[in-house]
Amino acid sequence: MAEQLDERMKPFLQRLEKLKASDHYFYLQSIAGPTEPRVKVNGRGDMIMLASYSYLGLASHPKIRAAAIEAMERYGVGAGGVRLLAGTTELHRELEERIAEFKNTEAATLFSSGYVTNMSTISSLFGRGDVIIMDKLDHASIIDGCLLSGAQFRTYRHNDMEHLESILKKSQNFNTRLIVADAVFSMDGDIADLPGIVELAKKYDALVMIDEAHSLGVLGASGRGIDEHFGLEDAVDIKMGTLSKAIPSIGGYIAGERRIIDYLQHNARAFIFSASLPPASVAVALTALEIIQEEPWRLVNLRRNTDLFREGLRKLGFDTMQSTTPIIPVLIGKEWKSLELTRLLFEEGVFVCPILYPAVPKNTDRLRTHVMATHSETDLKEALDAFRRAGEALGLIRTHSLDP
Repeated sequence: MAEQLDERMKPFLQRLEKLKASDHYFYLQSIAGPTEPRVKVNGRGDMIMLASYSYLGLASHPKIRAAAIEAMERYGVGAGGVRLLAGTTELHRELEERIAEFKNTEAATLFSSGYVTNMSTISSLFGRGDVIIMDKLDHASIIDGCLLSGAQFRTYRHNDMEHLESILKKSQNFNTRLIVADAVFSMDGDIADLPGIVELAKKYDALVMIDEAHSLGVLGASGRGIDEHFGLEDAVDIKMGTLSKAIPSIGGYIAGERRIIDYLQHNARAFIFSASLPPASVAVALTALEIIQEEPWRLVNLRRNTDLFREGLRKLGFDTMQSTTPIIPVLIGKEWKSLELTRLLFEEGVFVCPILYPAVPKNTDRLRTHVMATHSETDLKEALDAFRRAGEALGLIRTHSLDP
C-alpha cells in the first residue's frame, strides 16, 4: 500500500523538486507582518503585494485590531466546541444578524471556512432526484458539494445563458433544480450574468445560489455584493460568502430564508461537527462590516486602482482577459513563460503568483494579480514598470511607454 502511495505522489514530487531547483517555485512564501500594499517576503522588504485578497486593505485596521483584542479578553481565544452543543456567544449571533441585514435576508449562519460552506450547504440541501446546474468555472468547493450531495449535476459553458437554458429545458423532470455560480470568477476576474441566471430560474422554476467570495465588499454601490450591483437583492435564494477576503477574518456564511438557515444549523455536517469560529475572528468580521459602511472611500479607491492597473497592463500589451474586478489575470499561455515572468517580477520587487494547469485549462497559464484599495498610485506604477521590463525581456510585449 505504501509503495502504491509513493508511486501516486512521485510525479508531483519530482515536478516540485524541479521547480525549486530552477528557482521557479513561488508558493507558500514566508511573509513577515500584516498584509499591506508592501510586504516583507522571505526577509526581503518593500515588495509590492499583488497576490492578496485583502481588497479593501483592512487586514491591519486599528479598529479591527482593537475589536479582536477586546473579544479575546472577554471570551478567550477559542470557542470551546461546536455551537449546537457547547453553546454560542452573543458575538456569533450578532454577526449572523448583521450579515442577514447586510445581505437583505431573513437570517444567516456561520461556517468555519468558505470551502466547507459551499460543500456542506449543497450536500445538505440537495440529493438524489435533484439536479444542480453550475457554471464551468465555478469554485472547487461547489464541485465537491455537488459530488457529495448525490444529486445529478450539469455544467454550462461559462456565462453562456443559451447553454444554461438548453440544460434547464432538459432538466424539468427532477424534483428540485438549482443554478449555482460564482459572483466573481476567481481565476478570470469577470462577473456572473446574474440577470440572465435569475430570468431563466424564474422561467424554469429553479433556485439560485451565488458564491460571493470575491464580490462581498467589492461589488455594489455600498459593497453589498453582486445582488446590489445588479439591483437584484431579492432574486437570489441562497447567498453564500466568505469572511476571509475583503473581510479580513476567516469562515463563511449562508444567508437566506429563516427555514433554510434553521435546516442547515441542524443538518449541515460542517456546522454540526466543526468547532465554532473563535470569538476574535467573529469580532473582526463584525467590525469589518461596519467599516465598509463607515469608510466608503475604500470602495472608491479600489475601483480607481483597479481601472488604473488594468488599463496600464492593457496599454503595455498584456491580455487581462474579460476582467472587470480587482482580480486581474495576465494571460501568458505557456507554463514556462508564466513561471519565468513571475521570477523576473520577484527580482523587481513584485509579489505575484502564477496560476498553472490544472488550476486553469491547458495553455491558459497566467499570473493572477489582485489590486487593493490601499495601493498608492506609486505602488501600481512601479508594478507596471516592472511588468514592462519583465515582459520585454521575455519577448511577451514590445517596448512601450506608460506615458500617453
